[in-house]
Amino acid sequence: MHCPLCGSRRIPPFAVREGRRFLRCRRCDLIFLDPAQRLGPGEERARYETHRNDPADPDYRAFLDRLLGPLVERLTQGARGLDYGSGPGPTLSRMLTEAGYPTVDYDPFFAPREEVLDRRWDFVTCSETAEHFFDPGREFRRLDRMLAPGGWLGLMTGIVTDDVDFGTWWYVRDPTHVAFYSPETLSWIAADRGWERVPVGDTVVLFRKPEGPVPG
Repeated sequence: MHCPLCGSRRIPPFAVREGRRFLRCRRCDLIFLDPAQRLGPGEERARYETHRNDPADPDYRAFLDRLLGPLVERLTQGARGLDYGSGPGPTLSRMLTEAGYPTVDYDPFFAPREEVLDRRWDFVTCSETAEHFFDPGREFRRLDRMLAPGGWLGLMTGIVTDDVDFGTWWYVRDPTHVAFYSPETLSWIAADRGWERVPVGDTVVLFRKPEGPVPG
């Protein structure tokens, strides 16, 4: 077994939560579920279908604005983007489009439009999605390919900080949450991809792809 983000084999056991076994990488600090305990596709989709994300819900819009607000401050008007992992009730893409930033959806279960993955985007949003990645190394490489030079990746996910008690953290209860990122993990991702990392909140980080080739 190896770390699904950086490939290291230095992945000692970290915690057991309600029978679910988690490991923590000593290289990139990713915490991840033992792959043998992941849900199958049918179980995973059934869980997502219980989500009630209503684009008309002002509270849900306020929640998403934690990512949208800092992102649009950095975008050129008319920039075009992709919401990666839009879920069964796409809302962030609608909010961005309303704000003047045309955005399309992609979701492997609910909007499996493979053609959008072959395009370059001015920005990509990934809201409450990265914690579901079975193979975050592959996913972040894909996200990098989809970003145009100078493009922004907006990420929202629960972040494992020093004050998080993993044994009681509510975020771990969801059986579809299989990957958990600390600030050190996010720094590793930025360094690996050559991105600039801009923390903007407890659960939000922005990454900017450089304009030109990555040195080295």
